[in-house]
Amino acid sequence: MTNPNPEREPAELVRPYVITRGRGHPTNSGLDIITLIITNGDVNPPITLGPEKLRIIELCRGGYLSIAEVAAQLELSIAITRVLLSDMLDARYVLARAPIPRAMAVDERILQEVLDGLARL
Repeated sequence: MTNPNPEREPAELVRPYVITRGRGHPTNSGLDIITLIITNGDVNPPITLGPEKLRIIELCRGGYLSIAEVAAQLELSIAITRVLLSDMLDARYVLARAPIPRAMAVDERILQEVLDGLARL
C-alpha cells in the first residue's frame, strides 16, 4: 500500500484504533462538534498522557475551542477527537460548555416600532 500523503512520515500515520485504545464511541454522548472546550486550570495533567491529549491541553489553554477546531488542529477525525475529549472530560483535564446560542429571530414589528420612536425624537 502506498502512502496517501507522501509528505508525512510513516511514524506519524498512527491508526485511530491505537489512539483511542480500540474505542469508537465517546463515553459522553453530549459532545457536539460546536461544543466548546477549555483546559481545566486547576488540574496538572501527567506527562504520561498520549501526545494527542497533551496537544489538546496545549491548544485549549489559550481559550475556548470548538471540538471541530480541535479536530482540525490535531488533523484527526471528529469521531476520534470526541473519544479523546470524552476521556479528558471524565478525568477533568478539560471542561466543556454548550456553545453560545444564536440570537432568537427578531420580530419585525418591534423593530419598526423602535424606528418609529427614534424618528419622533
